[in-house]
Amino acid sequence: MISQIHLLLHNIRSTHNVGAILRTADATGVSKVYFSGYTPAPIDRFGRARKDISKASLGAEKTVAWESVESDVELIKRLKKEKFKIVAVEQDKRSINYKKITKNKNILLILGNEVDGVDKLILDLCDEIVEIPMLGIKESLNVSVTAGIILYALR
Repeated sequence: MISQIHLLLHNIRSTHNVGAILRTADATGVSKVYFSGYTPAPIDRFGRARKDISKASLGAEKTVAWESVESDVELIKRLKKEKFKIVAVEQDKRSINYKKITKNKNILLILGNEVDGVDKLILDLCDEIVEIPMLGIKESLNVSVTAGIILYALR
């Protein structure tokens, strides 16, 4: 059984997506959210609150622990040592259906850029790569919608 879920948001460009994911993280009991690459954090580099993130998250940036990290690779390595399972959400030849995630450990769930997805370097460090089967013409869902589906499936 999973006791902790952490999220890593890597190179997500939209403040609205970040806010929506924070709101879903609060709703699903995520323990911590990490921001890496150019993902905007709730507090900008000048120490000012990002009103656009706060509006989309309905203030969840104040109820969910979060941290900006310089190195996603170092974070992943540290959490692996702490016995976290590292799971990326990405369409990849190694991907499995998200419903088959092994749920016997704490999990770091990684979500990537809205267009380019999760970097290959990060994928190579993952224990599992999962995807949501697409039944229509479109190839993917919005990253915040994807986060909601996967987080609720984990819970």
